[in-house]
Amino acid sequence: MAGTKEIKRRIKSVKSTKKITKAMELVAASKMKKAVSKAVASRAYANYSWDLLSGVSENIQDLKHPFFTENKKTDKVLYVIVTSNRGLCGGYNSQVLKRAITAFKKVDDKSQIDILVIGKKGDNSMRRLGMKVAASFTELPDIIDLSDITPISTLITSEYKLGNYKEVFAVYTEYISALSQRPKRKKLLPVSRFELKESIESVGDAKSKEILSLKIKKNQYIFEGDMNSLVESLAEKLIRMQIYQTLLESNASEQSSRMIAMKNAGDAASEMIDDLTLVFNKARQANITREISEISAGMASVS
Repeated sequence: MAGTKEIKRRIKSVKSTKKITKAMELVAASKMKKAVSKAVASRAYANYSWDLLSGVSENIQDLKHPFFTENKKTDKVLYVIVTSNRGLCGGYNSQVLKRAITAFKKVDDKSQIDILVIGKKGDNSMRRLGMKVAASFTELPDIIDLSDITPISTLITSEYKLGNYKEVFAVYTEYISALSQRPKRKKLLPVSRFELKESIESVGDAKSKEILSLKIKKNQYIFEGDMNSLVESLAEKLIRMQIYQTLLESNASEQSSRMIAMKNAGDAASEMIDDLTLVFNKARQANITREISEISAGMASVS
């Protein structure tokens, strides 16, 4: 009977684990609904703001602002890597980090790369790899607001204006659906028309590509007064919006990945319970058969 007791203990343990994963799945589903709602709601504004920035960059001959010109005094590059603070979210973090590492391999001198990490998982991984972590933000709430990322955007824009970096990239996860998320690298600074062309080509729907391309071609901006002062204020606000959108996309992807991971864990627990129950029934049947045989043998020896 010791074997059956051990199996019963394991079944009880797996059932407890299943309850935990089910609760975590429900919590992640609730957070995912809010995160996806915010990400989708702000996409239109984020796309229009990026279009506006790229449209302004057409006047690069008249603009002397560093946001729209490449800094040739340094080769240093800043990578903004967005990960999660917690695990149990499937391959979400590993996909982002793999995308970042792929980008790092293209740089011969790794000392020219600075990392700004959002999330504890990315911070730990970058430090293990020996990369230079210039800043780390690990206390952001699950559902973020625009005001929460102001310190991040201020740090990025101020460091770029000072000429400390040649380029600034964001590596994050783009939310596509609850079952699909795509790791992506996006150039934040300097703003260029080429980056907008890439964003158009990444749109899957042909009609959306056509509309976006026509909209961009029609945009012509006329500035009155000090154009550089106006552009600086405008660019800082719109770049902040781009950073905010990357965090919203990443948050929606994280919660979706966690919900799917917990669902898969719950399904695996159910299968394990079924297998253990079958083993338990076979062991119990074997014990009963053995006891009957012992009783029969005892009766035969007495008679």
